[in-house]
Amino acid sequence: MAGQSSNRGDRVAVIGGGIIGLSLGWQLARRGRPVTVFERDTAGRAASWVAAGMLAPVSEFGFENEDFLEFGRRSMDLFPRFLDELAEDSGRNVPLDTRGTLVVGFHRDDTERIRRIFDFREHKGLPVQWLTGAGAREMEPLLSPRASSAMWIPEDHQIDNRRVVDALREALVGVGGELLEQTRVTSILARDGRCTGVVTDQGEHPAGVTVLAAGCWSGGIGGIPKELVPKVRPVKGQIVSLLADSTYEFTRVIRAPDAYILPKGDGRLLIGATEEEMGFDNAPTAGPVMRLIERAWEAMPAIYDLPIENIDAGLRPGTRDHEPLIGESGMEGLMFATGHYRHGILLAPITALALCEVIIDGNTPEWLAPFAPQRFGG
Repeated sequence: MAGQSSNRGDRVAVIGGGIIGLSLGWQLARRGRPVTVFERDTAGRAASWVAAGMLAPVSEFGFENEDFLEFGRRSMDLFPRFLDELAEDSGRNVPLDTRGTLVVGFHRDDTERIRRIFDFREHKGLPVQWLTGAGAREMEPLLSPRASSAMWIPEDHQIDNRRVVDALREALVGVGGELLEQTRVTSILARDGRCTGVVTDQGEHPAGVTVLAAGCWSGGIGGIPKELVPKVRPVKGQIVSLLADSTYEFTRVIRAPDAYILPKGDGRLLIGATEEEMGFDNAPTAGPVMRLIERAWEAMPAIYDLPIENIDAGLRPGTRDHEPLIGESGMEGLMFATGHYRHGILLAPITALALCEVIIDGNTPEWLAPFAPQRFGG
């Protein structure tokens, strides 16, 4: 990728103003690189806004994706620095909630399932602790008396993603970056097989490097050779926001069967989230929401009387293996930073800092290789 760093003055065009695009644009601008972030609507108000804000590399670690675990833990380690720099550039302090996560079961099948994933994580040397149901209720007294087992993950945290994206918008502009909202990118510019910028509904914008970070809309940008178009699809997620007052003593992320529950510092209690293959339909629907609330109520009966503030639905960018596409696209001048699926909030720091290294220094970190866009062929 050395060719893309030959001229440090070249403007970078970032297509997409979600948390990935905003983070990358901000980090490039604070390093002195001219950058424009293009957003079709309002920056940070799509999937990044609807997300729960879980930072859970250990909870989300599957049996066959050790590359994701390493990548996610690298990003988690970067969060304190990321948030310190964000506060410096935006004037907004966003705290990292480090109270950890409880994975809770309520019957024998749950216990067997949690024990299996606990043993796997313990074997890998990850920070996990086994708890009885009584031990789990000591940590969270509002858990159902039916809680029979739990796995405590002290290093899986959470953050207020809405505060993060608002701070990112301020920081990007504050350090000299350009943010063009209500500006839809229709296609890339191309000359002699090289990407040379973007075309919007308001005109052309030349750029030395273009980064496609448009989430589930990444596959709809014109001008990209057919064989290189990122295979990213929308995966609908619905989430319910309840309101809890200060007497509702609930502190940690709870991952129950088929639902999670997160307390937010502003009084919201989030219940999520569905995973639905519904194309670009993002309308909230009764059936999935009913199931979410029912599962959450089974885990924490005290939510029964809490008022509903809102029901939201967002579209996650999913790939074939549910892992992101980060790096060279196969077309000179064009890079991808998309397909983060459920992990856009967690992976924002590592994605931004890795691509800064690629774009500015011409170096591609070895640990980025598993997420290369070419891994599916094409």
